[in-house]
Amino acid sequence: MQSNVRPETMARINTVALAEAFIEEQIREVRAQVGDKKVLLALSGGVDSSVVAALLIKAIGKQLVCVHVNHGLMRKGESEQVIEIFQNQMDANLVYVDATDRFLNLLAGVSDPEQKRKIIGAEFINVFADEARKLDGVAFLAQGTIYPDILESIKQAEGKKAVKSHHNVGGLPEDLKFDGLVEPIKLLYKDEVRVVGEALGLSHEMVYRQPFPGPGLGVRCLGAITRDRLQALREADAIVREEFANSGLAGKVWQYFAVVPDIKSVGVKDDSRYEGWPAIIRAVNTVDAMTATIEEIPYAVLHKITARITAEVDGINRVLLDLTPKPVGTIEWE
Repeated sequence: MQSNVRPETMARINTVALAEAFIEEQIREVRAQVGDKKVLLALSGGVDSSVVAALLIKAIGKQLVCVHVNHGLMRKGESEQVIEIFQNQMDANLVYVDATDRFLNLLAGVSDPEQKRKIIGAEFINVFADEARKLDGVAFLAQGTIYPDILESIKQAEGKKAVKSHHNVGGLPEDLKFDGLVEPIKLLYKDEVRVVGEALGLSHEMVYRQPFPGPGLGVRCLGAITRDRLQALREADAIVREEFANSGLAGKVWQYFAVVPDIKSVGVKDDSRYEGWPAIIRAVNTVDAMTATIEEIPYAVLHKITARITAEVDGINRVLLDLTPKPVGTIEWE
C-alpha cells in the first residue's frame, strides 16, 4: 500500500467487508509508521480530510491533532458540524481556529478572482503554520490525498496538462519539519473513500457532502467581498441546500449552490423602493467535472426557494437561475 502506483491487484472497495479490511490494514500501517509520535491534520470538514481524521482517530486516538481553520468563508453550520462530530462525538484532539477577521481583512477591496484565491490559499497556510508551531512533539503531517491527486501529478510530471498538482497543505514554511506524510487513502478513488467513510461510522450527509471549493464562499461572493453580502450569500445558499434536500433533489444533483454578484437592482418592499442583490442558483450534474449538464429543477421548488430567499435574507430582492452548461460556462463563477 505504500507505492504511489495503485496495484492492479487491489480490489475495488465497494462493499462494507472490503472497506473494513482496508481500514484494519491501514490502522496497522499507520501504527507501524508513527509509533507513539503525534500526527497533525488540517481538517476542513470535506469528505477526504474527514475520512482521514476518522481513520486516524481509530488508529492512534489522541496522538492525532486536528486543526480546523474557519476562514469565515464556510457554508452555514459547517464549522459547527465539524466540532460536533469530531470533538463532541468522536472525542478528537481538535484545535478550532476562528480566523474570520484575519481572512476578511486581507480580502477587503480585492475583486480579482485569482488574487482572492491566492490570498485565501496563502493565508490558510500561514494560519495552519501558526497553530502547528504551538504544538509540541508533532512528527508527521497527515493529508487527505486520494488517487486522482496522484494521477494528476504524474500527468504534470510527464509534461501533460493537469487539472492540479498533488498537494493539500502545500508550501509550509521550512521551519516546520516533519518525519513524513501519513496518507492512508492515497490509493482510493472518491467513490471508495465514501464507502470507507461510512464503514468508519461517518454520517451519510458528511460522506456524500457535495464538492466545495477550497476558497469557499469567497469565489461565490463575486467581486470584492463585503461582510453583509457574504452573510446574505451564506443564508441564501443554506436555503437552496435545505430545499433541495426537502424535495429529494440532493441525491440527484452533483452540485448546487447560490452565487451573489456585486450588483444591485430596484425592487419593492413594504410598498417602498428597495435596492438589493440577486441570488443566482446553479445546479449541475457531471461525471468528471470536465463537462457539466444543467439539472432541471421543478418550478414548485424554484418558487419556494425564491419566496424564502426574498423573505428571509436581508439584502436580496431577486432570485435567478443559471442555465449554462460546461462548456461554455465553468461550474463555479470565479
